[in-house]
Amino acid sequence: MENPDIAATFQSSLPRKQVMIATGGLMLSMFLGSLYQTIVATAMPRIITDLGGFTQYTWVFTSYLITQTIAVPLAGKLSDVYGRKWFFVVGLSIFVVASFLSGISQTILQLIIYRGLQGIGFGIMMALGTIVIADLFPPLERGKYGGLLAGTLGLATIIGPTVGGYLTDYLSWRWCFFITIPLGIIVIILFIFYFPQYKAVTTSGRVDYTGAVLIIFFIMPLMLALTWGGVNYPWNSPLIIGLFVFSAVMLALFLFIESRTADALLPLKLFRNRVVAVSAIVIFLVGLSHISAVTFIPLYFQGVLGATAAESGGFLTPMMFSMAMGSVVVGQAIARTGGYYRFLATVGLLFMGVGLYLLSQMTVDTTYGMAIVNIVLIGFGVGIMMPVHTIAVQNTVPYSIMGATTSMITLLRQMGSLFGLSIVGSILNNRFSSAFMAGLTPEIKSVVSPEKLASIVENPQALVNVEARAELQSVFGALGSNGQALFEQTLSILQNALNSALAQIFMVVFGVAILALLVNFFLKGIPSYQKKTRVGGAKR
Repeated sequence: MENPDIAATFQSSLPRKQVMIATGGLMLSMFLGSLYQTIVATAMPRIITDLGGFTQYTWVFTSYLITQTIAVPLAGKLSDVYGRKWFFVVGLSIFVVASFLSGISQTILQLIIYRGLQGIGFGIMMALGTIVIADLFPPLERGKYGGLLAGTLGLATIIGPTVGGYLTDYLSWRWCFFITIPLGIIVIILFIFYFPQYKAVTTSGRVDYTGAVLIIFFIMPLMLALTWGGVNYPWNSPLIIGLFVFSAVMLALFLFIESRTADALLPLKLFRNRVVAVSAIVIFLVGLSHISAVTFIPLYFQGVLGATAAESGGFLTPMMFSMAMGSVVVGQAIARTGGYYRFLATVGLLFMGVGLYLLSQMTVDTTYGMAIVNIVLIGFGVGIMMPVHTIAVQNTVPYSIMGATTSMITLLRQMGSLFGLSIVGSILNNRFSSAFMAGLTPEIKSVVSPEKLASIVENPQALVNVEARAELQSVFGALGSNGQALFEQTLSILQNALNSALAQIFMVVFGVAILALLVNFFLKGIPSYQKKTRVGGAKR
C-alpha cells in the first residue's frame, strides 16, 4: 500500500494556475458529455420521425449507457495503474469522432451503433471526472469542487434542451451532434498541454481484464432481455429466459472471481464499509429514477401537451437550473459543515420523490406551469443527490484504490440508469399499445385498417410531427365532416394513451425513489473535518 502522504505531496506540488486550468478543462469535458444527453433527449421525437423506429426509442439512449457503463470500471482501474491524463484524452477523442458519426447517421441502427461508440468515450470521461477531483484537492475541498462539477453538468442540461430544441426546429437534429465538436477539439488540446499526470501507487500493476470481460457478458444479455422482453418477444420465451440465465451465471462468476482477485476490478471488500454499501445502493436507485424522468419528460411535453421541440427545451430549463443550483448549494454545505451526508441526501430524495409523484398525477389537461413546478422539484432533489454520496465514499476509502472505488460508484449509477431505461421502455411500449387499442371506438376501427392502426402504435408520429399528423388526417378526409371529428377523437385517444403510459412510468420511479430514501437512513455520516490529517483515509 502507498504512503497516504503521497497524494498530499502531489497536490501541494502543483502550481495553483495549473490546478485551475486542469479543473476548468475537466468541467468543460463533462459539460460536453452532459450536453449531449439532454440535446438528444429533446431531439428524439424528431429523430424517430426521420429515421423511424418508435419501438427502438430507448435504444438510442440504452446503447449509449451500456457502453458507457462497461467503460467506467475498466477506465477507473487502469487510471489507478497508469494515470488519468492519457485515458482522458483518448476518451475525449472517441467521444468527438462518435459525435460526428452520429450526426451523419442514415438509419436508426446506425445512430444506435454510433451512440454506443460515443458512450465508450463518455464512459472514460465520466469515470475519471470525479476521480480527478480527489487527485487535485484534499478531502476538505472535495465537496466544494465536486458540487461545482455537478453544477457544471446541471448547466449543460440547462442549455442542452433549449439548444437541442432550436437546432431541431430550425436547422436539423443532426446539428445536435455537430455543434460541440469544435469545443471538444479545444478541450483535447487543453488536456494535452495542461492536465497533470498522476497515478496512485498500487500493490501491483496488474489489471483485472477477466473481471472486465465478465462484467460485459453480465450487462449485455441483461439489457437485451429487459429491452426485448414483452415487446419483441414474450417474457417467457426461450430467448429472454436464456438471456436472463446467462447474465445471472456471468454475474455469479464475476463475483466469485472478484472475491479472489488481489487487484479486482471492483474490490468487493469495500462493501463491508457501511458508507460504501449504503451509498452504492442509493446511487443505483437514484440513477434508475433520474434517467427515467429526464428521458421521458420531453416526450410528455411534446406528445401529450402539444409543445414543439423548442418549447419543450425551454420548459425543461427551470428543471436543469434547479439541478445545477442544488449541486452547488450542497457542495458548499459539505465544505462548510464537514459532511452531514445522510441529512443532505434525505433532503434531496424528498424533493425528488414529491416531484415524481406529482408527475405521475398529470393528465392531458395539466397546465405548463404545473408541469414545470413538478420537474423543478425533481431537478433540485437530483442536484443535491449527485455529489453527496460520491464525496462521502471518496472521504472514506484509501487513496490507493480511489480510482477503482469512484468508478464503481459511477458504474452503479449507470447500471441504475440502464435498468431504468430498459424497464420503463417496456412499460412505455406495452402500456401505450394496450391503452390506445382499448380506447378506440368501433367507428374508428371500421374506418382505419388494422395495418394502419398497427403502424400508429409502433410509431405515433402524429403526436410530435406536423407532416405525420396531416397524413393521419387524410385517412379520415374522405368521410367529410364526420371524418374530421373521428380524426380529432383518434388524436385524443393517442394523447391519453401516451399520458397513461408516462404516468405509469413516473409512478414506478416514484416508488424507487421512496426505496432509496429508506435505504439512505442507514448511511453513517463521517464528517470530513474528522480526517484533516488523513488524506483519503477514514477515521474508524
